[in-house]
Amino acid sequence: MISIFTDGSSRGNPGPGGYGAVLISGPHRKELSEGFRLTTNNRMELLAVIVSLEALKKPGTMAVVTTDSKYVVDAVEKKWVFGWERKSFKDKANPDLWQRFLKVYRKHQVSFKWVKGHNGHTENEICDQLAVKAATEGPLRIDSGYEALNK
Repeated sequence: MISIFTDGSSRGNPGPGGYGAVLISGPHRKELSEGFRLTTNNRMELLAVIVSLEALKKPGTMAVVTTDSKYVVDAVEKKWVFGWERKSFKDKANPDLWQRFLKVYRKHQVSFKWVKGHNGHTENEICDQLAVKAATEGPLRIDSGYEALNK
């Protein structure tokens, strides 16, 4: 089983943003982060989960995603995202990322755990630091999914 910890951040909403993730499997640890010039906090929260799941090498991997994002946890745990998918994400935010999420989510055995943000959870705090650093120190990439939909 792999433990995944994620966080996203944006300075302004929209504004510059980033995500941070920590993947832990036994003695192995991997940190991921990336910054974008114009995005939203929810996009970064979701992208952190997506990129983490995409980093898993073996299909069917059991993963527990710990995040402070109610947006992501509730969408999956309350099965909202599956209803959105049936309706082709009509009038829903971030359809590009939700479609990407579902593609990788279905390749693995994923469960979610919500933690309160900025509350002393060690790995969540590290993810937040990674996200903020990525958003403020660059280089900042283009979130083409966001910018294309919000011209």
